[in-house]
Amino acid sequence: MDYNTEMPIYLQVIKDLKKKMVQGQLKPGDKMPSNRELAVLYKINQNTAARIYREMETAGYCFTRRGIGTFVVEEQEMFGTIKQEMAEELLKNFMREMKDLGYQKDDIIFQVADYKEEE
Repeated sequence: MDYNTEMPIYLQVIKDLKKKMVQGQLKPGDKMPSNRELAVLYKINQNTAARIYREMETAGYCFTRRGIGTFVVEEQEMFGTIKQEMAEELLKNFMREMKDLGYQKDDIIFQVADYKEEE
């Protein structure tokens, strides 16, 4: 993973893990990597890995069973909420950047409608 210097690493890893949940790579009830495995996987400090799980547990994305491990929440509706939150964040950032370039709402809508994705 390439880290962005504008955002703390632990938040970037949380974002990536949330994306994996939305994409179905981490399913409800799945066991997540241990702190050590997460640290190796993302090339981060083990303390950072522990913080990631604490933050995710506080937010309700996962839960820990002492001596067993950390697991993805089992409520399927949480995944829709995560997806919506991530989409709103992307849209908010996109709109801010487009407005910074001088585009108005109607211009932005036209740009999006006219956009042709490269193959």
